[in-house]
Amino acid sequence: MSDDPETARQIEELAADTRPLLVLDVDDVVLEFIRPFPHFLKSRGYGLTLASFRLTGNIAETASGRLIEQPEVTALLGDFFDAQADWQSITDGAAETLARLGDRAEIILLTAMPHRHRAVRRAHLDALGLNYPLLTTEMAKGPAVARLRGKTGRPVVFVDDQPHNLASVRESVANANLFHLMADNSLRAFLPPVPDDVIVVQDWHEAGPKIVGALGL
Repeated sequence: MSDDPETARQIEELAADTRPLLVLDVDDVVLEFIRPFPHFLKSRGYGLTLASFRLTGNIAETASGRLIEQPEVTALLGDFFDAQADWQSITDGAAETLARLGDRAEIILLTAMPHRHRAVRRAHLDALGLNYPLLTTEMAKGPAVARLRGKTGRPVVFVDDQPHNLASVRESVANANLFHLMADNSLRAFLPPVPDDVIVVQDWHEAGPKIVGALGL
């Protein structure tokens, strides 16, 4: 797996850190996504029917019933992220859990989204009081987490709702502690069971103590 050069550049801007590392996905981990997104779609004349764990094939034009194709889904997602401040709120328990970690860990937000949305997301996170460093990536997350960890053997926790991102980090950082957290647990029904080495948590209230333990704090 190769690095995203822009992600690598963003990581270079961070101050060197030796504290235990907590890397968090944003959508449906720190910010609500799958709850507000259907309301956004409705405002644009589309409907979302979750029949599988993906957006393409599940979004239809309300007037015609036509299922929209990948390029249209991508364009709608772009519009949603441009307007995210109007739609996305903090996942229940996330802010309190992260605040409790205080300065004992390096907390990094790693979001898979086009780099052009980084400034809008940065401003929205700041407005919500989530002023942790934000990295965007358009490639696999594993190499970014490995680069973030650096040469030290410091403990790493990675939290994501997407199994392929957890697998990517496992491939790049063999001893990372992987957490599977979904803002909407009803979507678990669409996923195959996660591997045994992944810690499945139902919400941030359950995740908090387990993250503290995994980071050795």
